[in-house]
Amino acid sequence: MKAQPEVLRINDREVTITNPGKVFFAEACVTKLDLVQYYLAVAEGALRGVRNRPMALKRFVNGAAAEAFFQKRAPDNRPEWLRIATLSFPSGRTADEIVLDDAAGLAWIVNLGCLDLNPHPVRADDLDHPDELRVDLDPVPGVEWAQIRDVAMVAKESLEAVGLVGWPKTSGSRGIHINVRIERRWGYPEVRRAALALARDVERRAPSIATSKWWKEERHGVFLDYNQNAKDRTVASAYSVRPLPDARVSTPLTWEEVTTCEAEAFTVHTVPARYATIGDPGDGIDDAVGSLDALLELSRRDEAEGLGDAPWPPNYRKQEGEPPRVQPSRQRRATADYDTPEAEAEREKNRAAMEKRFAAEVERRAAAKAEGRATATRPTPTGRRRSSVPVIEISRAKSKDEALEGLERWKARWPKAAGALEAADVLVDGMRGRSSLWYRVRVNLTHVPEADRPPQEALDPDYDPWIEYEFPDRAGQLERAPRLKNRSG
Repeated sequence: MKAQPEVLRINDREVTITNPGKVFFAEACVTKLDLVQYYLAVAEGALRGVRNRPMALKRFVNGAAAEAFFQKRAPDNRPEWLRIATLSFPSGRTADEIVLDDAAGLAWIVNLGCLDLNPHPVRADDLDHPDELRVDLDPVPGVEWAQIRDVAMVAKESLEAVGLVGWPKTSGSRGIHINVRIERRWGYPEVRRAALALARDVERRAPSIATSKWWKEERHGVFLDYNQNAKDRTVASAYSVRPLPDARVSTPLTWEEVTTCEAEAFTVHTVPARYATIGDPGDGIDDAVGSLDALLELSRRDEAEGLGDAPWPPNYRKQEGEPPRVQPSRQRRATADYDTPEAEAEREKNRAAMEKRFAAEVERRAAAKAEGRATATRPTPTGRRRSSVPVIEISRAKSKDEALEGLERWKARWPKAAGALEAADVLVDGMRGRSSLWYRVRVNLTHVPEADRPPQEALDPDYDPWIEYEFPDRAGQLERAPRLKNRSG
């Protein structure tokens, strides 16, 4: 039986916490009410990262270990004092997103099951000009925490060289984030260009431990994910609780702390006392507003030397000047041949064919399901060709655990190949679905002797994130994929 709701008086507002005893972190013994109290304890620091920003709601309604879903549109039954901002997307659609102003708003979204806070890098009064450049240090598998800290210090040097102040924090997962307040003079494309220039500068300063390469097969060390600055991307902000078993927190740091900190030290249980003792190391970020002029000049120098744009995420339409969207190991033509009018016409033709193919595939799978027949694997939901050897795909699943279980079964079938793999050879991708992530596991067989390389097998498991829709939903599409009507089963 559910516990009675608890009504909290927060400043001059009342917030009802439903089922306050619901366990959200079993291992760390953290309930919903515990999460609310945590956010209230660090409210001013948490609000510093989200105040007056539209934000997507990432809801873990069944606890941190269960699947989350993204809710861009603000709930209709929100309090009248909770603001919204209307965002426009490349598809032409719009959404009213939540904007937080105070601690009561924090408590209200936590009651919805939001563990972490995912604000856009813009303020509600100007949705076209970001005021934050985000440096996301994302290690490849096998990279030690000390190396991530080293790259963070190199990024600090690179920022200082162009007159910018970085504010570091643990990501609450495997990496480090550095936020930079900037003047609201540039649009998303320019901010992303600046982030790319910074990533390349850090790579030049520390080529053995840092990379700006987008394709996973080319990465090593710590990847500086410049694409986190593309429009509509959000990143967990300061003091966000992350869905790890220990209820870890994305925690602001001083630069002196970066060289010695350990990510696991910062949890729901430890951060409030730290906050009460030393305050918020991120205090002052809003006063350290800088210019992107020097970084954009660096970008122009890169372009003059032949370093143009870098790949965008696959759910964005191909941009002018963007290099071919094909993994380097699969590129069969000269780069220039991908950017001709004929090549663009071919891409449009292929997109139309893909949608037609998916419609037919959805019908076939629905019919097979209704008749109780097994279904073979299908085209990739991203509309791109499957990787050829030495990269093979192992599994697609609704949850990361299910995808990795498929990997373990593959390893049991192919022990020689599995024994030859290095940590970075296992590629685990969180893919953006309609409202939640799904997971894909691939294996790079480069380090496996050719005679021991397994063939591409049927995926295990073989989850289809688009089975409920008429065709795949991609950013830039004028029409959003509708749900199938009269679904079988």
